[in-house]
Amino acid sequence: MINGLKQLFIPYKGLPKEIYIIFIARIMNSLGGFVNPLLVLILTQKVGLDTGIAGTYITFISVIAVPGLLLGGKLTDLFNRKWIIFACQGLGAFIYIAVGFVSPSMLMVYMIMAASFFFIMCSPAYDAILADLTSPDNRKGAYSLVYMGWNIGFAIGPAIAGLLFKDFLSLIFIIDGICTLFATTLIVIFIKETKRTVTETDRVLEQNVEGSIFKVLLSRPILIMFALILLCIEFAYTQWAFSIPLHLNELFGDIGASHFGILASFNGILVIIFTPILTRITQKARPIRVIASGALCYAIAFGMLAFTTVLPLFYLSIFIMTIGEILIAINAATFMANMTPASHRGRMSSVLPLLIGTGNATSPMIMGNYISAHSISSAWVLIGTLSFLSAALMWILQRAANKYVTVNHDDTVAH
Repeated sequence: MINGLKQLFIPYKGLPKEIYIIFIARIMNSLGGFVNPLLVLILTQKVGLDTGIAGTYITFISVIAVPGLLLGGKLTDLFNRKWIIFACQGLGAFIYIAVGFVSPSMLMVYMIMAASFFFIMCSPAYDAILADLTSPDNRKGAYSLVYMGWNIGFAIGPAIAGLLFKDFLSLIFIIDGICTLFATTLIVIFIKETKRTVTETDRVLEQNVEGSIFKVLLSRPILIMFALILLCIEFAYTQWAFSIPLHLNELFGDIGASHFGILASFNGILVIIFTPILTRITQKARPIRVIASGALCYAIAFGMLAFTTVLPLFYLSIFIMTIGEILIAINAATFMANMTPASHRGRMSSVLPLLIGTGNATSPMIMGNYISAHSISSAWVLIGTLSFLSAALMWILQRAANKYVTVNHDDTVAH
């Protein structure tokens, strides 16, 4: 049994030490991530906005993420990556700490929006550093470790925030800011500049190129097709946090919200347990095929909800969905990093997430209107069908990916 457990952690052994630093930083970031999970409650119950206006401000935070990501991606490719994190994440953290000394008001809302802008700006720098530090040989293990670190913190942080919300709102912002500063300090102290030129002949797709990000994308249309299919997959995935609560409320009334909270915790526990297992199993598999398998899990998990009226089947659905979530999360980032020239990592880490994120952004609105006009059961049929078609398209895309060959030292194809 001990040997079996050791086997599970083989993908995490021998990674650059900086990856372990980022792993710890991610735990700290998500452990102290008190504000975002409670944002709608802060705006409605503390600031006093009605639900519609609160939703408008939350949507606007998503809107300002667009220039934030694009600017962050450009700066990441121009300057030292870790100093982008230091400047942007540090500013966001100090704003949060300052919010802790502000009474609930519109000033608080505007300060939260400003902090969100700076936090999103450093996202491309994190992605670029991870790609810089890894190769196709160890990239999947590195992304898996960082993904697991985020979920370890997230499994604890929101629960603590919920306990503080009623009587200690200021501590939510102050602790969030302090944890963010701690994570930023780790990056600044222990990670040197990672930007370099890739010269290895077996990593030709990562070698520097000249031109704009749009020129790079046009020269690699597979990335555009990949992002469009992933947009559909993310459109489906978003429904687990939107339609499942509605479905539970329809079936169980007032206790539906409680059931969803337990299901969400169940999802977090599964992510922590199964991430190393699935990383080990799929370590040598081509990322696109693994993502297709993940989308197929979504098709089964969401499709079965069209015929589900008992609680145990919701747990089965979440179990299958979480397996798909892990497979997709680890391999999507790996594939994009393998296909991106080192000279454009920052910009690619902003443009592609924006395109893919359109699925997350539009899903609640589109499916909300659909459910209002039809039913939740028919919505699950639609989402299950979309997931199945996305899985099929990913399998087809693998054929196109075969011409983009990056071979590692074990002679396994990275795409």
